[in-house]
Amino acid sequence: MRAISKRGTALMALIACSHPAAALAQDSPEEADLPPVQQQDASDTRRIYEPAFFERFAPRNALDMVARIPGFAITGGDDNGQRGLGQANQNVIVNGQRFSSKSDGVRDQLARIPSSDVVRIELVDGNTLDIPGLTGLVANVIVESSGASGQFRYVAGFRAYNTEPQLYGGEISLSGKSGKLDYKVALSNNNERFGADGPTILYGADGAVIEEQYTSFSGAFDNPKLATNFTYTFGPRTIANLNLSYGEDFYYRTDPETGRPLLGPVRVRDNVSREDGPEYEIGGDFEFPLGPGKLKLIGLERFERDNFSNDLIDSFGSEAPPVGSRFLQTNGIGERIARAEYGWAMWKADWQLSGEAAYNRLDRVSSLFLLGSGGEFEEIDFPAGTGGVKEDRYETSLSVSKKLSNTLSLQAIGAAEFSTLTQSGSAANSRSFTRPKGSLAMTWKPRADLDVSLTLARRVSQLSFGDFLASVSLGNDNQNGGNNALVPYQSWDIELEANKTLGAWGSLRFQARQGWFEDFIDWFPLPDGGEARGNIGSAERTHLELSGTINFDPVGWRGARLDFTGIKRWMTVTDPFVGGTRPFSYDLIDQLEGDFRQDIPRSDWAYGASLFTFNPAGYSRRYEFGRDWEGPTFLDLFVENKDVFGLTVRGAVGNILGARNRFERTVFDGSRPDGEILFVEQTDRRIGPTFRVTITGDF
Repeated sequence: MRAISKRGTALMALIACSHPAAALAQDSPEEADLPPVQQQDASDTRRIYEPAFFERFAPRNALDMVARIPGFAITGGDDNGQRGLGQANQNVIVNGQRFSSKSDGVRDQLARIPSSDVVRIELVDGNTLDIPGLTGLVANVIVESSGASGQFRYVAGFRAYNTEPQLYGGEISLSGKSGKLDYKVALSNNNERFGADGPTILYGADGAVIEEQYTSFSGAFDNPKLATNFTYTFGPRTIANLNLSYGEDFYYRTDPETGRPLLGPVRVRDNVSREDGPEYEIGGDFEFPLGPGKLKLIGLERFERDNFSNDLIDSFGSEAPPVGSRFLQTNGIGERIARAEYGWAMWKADWQLSGEAAYNRLDRVSSLFLLGSGGEFEEIDFPAGTGGVKEDRYETSLSVSKKLSNTLSLQAIGAAEFSTLTQSGSAANSRSFTRPKGSLAMTWKPRADLDVSLTLARRVSQLSFGDFLASVSLGNDNQNGGNNALVPYQSWDIELEANKTLGAWGSLRFQARQGWFEDFIDWFPLPDGGEARGNIGSAERTHLELSGTINFDPVGWRGARLDFTGIKRWMTVTDPFVGGTRPFSYDLIDQLEGDFRQDIPRSDWAYGASLFTFNPAGYSRRYEFGRDWEGPTFLDLFVENKDVFGLTVRGAVGNILGARNRFERTVFDGSRPDGEILFVEQTDRRIGPTFRVTITGDF
């Protein structure tokens, strides 16, 4: 949730109150920024960023450098819900190779590459690479390890209200080279503390208050993890990678609540949720020459166990006995993938034939209890919450990437997948499917400062296996039914991306995406009067996005820049409960984000701000509709010194504008649209300011 950690940036506020132009103009000419792009020759369409370009930011690792490329934003590669390995879906590669790990995101892996090992960063046309799936601008980080080096990041913080201090966040990593072996070892802890407090008001159908509640929730999340990567270079074209990681999840949340109804006794609620469990990944690949091309073999095994518990007890003093429920759930989630890719050059084009076999599984045991008169929880029947879901999936694809001219390139992928879904438990079922998919992408680069890419794609989504089985939400008094007929939604997508560099002023990127969905997944009614996640028919979504970097050096404001992103979406799906069209449940409607930063010339100081505001869509269910969001606007400020005894120290104050945690819903006494309004619930909680210190260094 946004109350946990989302950063924002101040746009206008800092620009309006910063240094006067006259004082800034005193900076000497040699302090102007380095040229943002260095072309290697007249026919080279790459944009090259040398390490000197990033010196003013004092980067510690490759992530710090990629994040400072004007107008470039890292996308993809961090979604563990990706369907298998498939084609590449991230826009960052290293030494021409995609990342193969799914447990560690692109940002995690870039953060473990010391900046001293980065030779240069190339922005290239994804269609010209022999990696199917890459389109638009791709950052190719050229790395050469020189020896053992380490780095660390320590993150500490606290909030003014409701939370414990955040004291144990960060990462320490060691990377190096020994002969033909490159290695990286990292120990990290994703450490968060969150909470909010405030009133909840329940109104009747006539608008009169029927109950006033006060809630104050707080929680903690820790994910300690050890991750390693080993790369062995047998020869110029023969290389092997091995990725190993192991971690544990620890989650805790308490939601105490006091309810004062208009009629009846005061109610005190104790609501506690916990989750823990291990996770691991073993993965690797081996690439070597074979015949006229090269063969790459990839294997991956992932597993995660989640042990979840939720106890909810309502007490009424001496006037009535307490009532309550307990929900227990254990999930074993696994994924096993074997993939082969054979690439070769033919007819002045790069070809690749690939095959992938994947085995995904979920084993779940759920238990539901009611609080008995003796104060002990007594189990009740809940057979729909226990069972297993397995998918055997096979995929084959053929791709071709070809440069048609100096300004035009093409990439075409034809693929098909064959899958069998098997469910065990009280609603056992088995089904098999064959689905075609693929893409056609064209990139046009008429000038060195402009490129335009257009992609047409047929895609198949990844299912959430938990939707096949029933579960409950005690806090909202909701039960989610299981659905053994669920199938992945499919889509036709058209995507346009244009990138324009503005010379010393920065760069702009515009994206437009249109999607047509079949078997779209949202809440839908079950025949027995319940509800579940299910396929509700066709849907459409239009996505527009403008992002960029504006440098202020041309107007004499040395070292100042603004990075911004604006998103707007239009969505249409037919509501299966009441008819008519509405946005997708929980999807994004619009968002504005900006980051301002100035690295003050002739000093180790930098300062900046972030602004973030977003507008999510609500949800629609059988007995209620509602919306959960935070805002309206988050504003953070930071100050950074890049040489405090050789360390970079950053202090940040967040949520200066007082954004709040909000929830509202309308609940009916029967199925919509025929049911009458039972109550309207409105929650408005204080998040409060946040304070964070980040210390990074090398060793």
